[in-house]
Amino acid sequence: MGLFITFEGTEGCGKSTQIKLLAERLITLGHRVRILREPGGTPIGEEIRHTLKHSHANAAMTAEAELLLMNASRAQLVREIIRPALAVGDIVLSDRFYDSTTAYQGYGRELELEKVRAVIEFAVGETKPDLTIYLTVSPEISELRRQSRQPTLPLEIQRDRFEEADRKFFERVACGYALIAASEPARIKVIDGAQPVEVVCLSIWEKIAPMLPPPAGC
Repeated sequence: MGLFITFEGTEGCGKSTQIKLLAERLITLGHRVRILREPGGTPIGEEIRHTLKHSHANAAMTAEAELLLMNASRAQLVREIIRPALAVGDIVLSDRFYDSTTAYQGYGRELELEKVRAVIEFAVGETKPDLTIYLTVSPEISELRRQSRQPTLPLEIQRDRFEEADRKFFERVACGYALIAASEPARIKVIDGAQPVEVVCLSIWEKIAPMLPPPAGC
């Protein structure tokens, strides 16, 4: 079996940068790596991602519809990509997984947590992360990073429905993440994402290196 590692955190925490750096290091060492993102990662999932985040027709979307769409994308990703990749020994790196749903739709949108967990369970079944890296940044840093990257994005994805939420929403999300991390310390490793990129990178490697399988072909 392969290794399933997920990255979590609020907007602007540095997940994408750290996933890229980690993947490059793993590939150099001879590992087969799959990089995924949520929502998305499959043709169906990318259509759902557009609907959830960037479509100009999504302004009236309810929290319940958001929850179900997120997990529709996830169910497809698990069965089409994640399980087959793990079965052949790949290392799967995912930019978000079900902890995001608990944090954003559960705590952020204030949906009933038991119902959120039941939908997640139906979507993922037995497919759970071996390790989760949770990168933390303050709301102020998160907001500053979101604003600074906005002009660099392609025009068609500059609007992100989630980033239109108010600060209280993101404060609830951050609080939710903290509670999730505290409830599963063996799986979820908390790292300060406000540190220099190279420091964060080293901290992540120290958590992951002891878990690595032998490189492909060894």
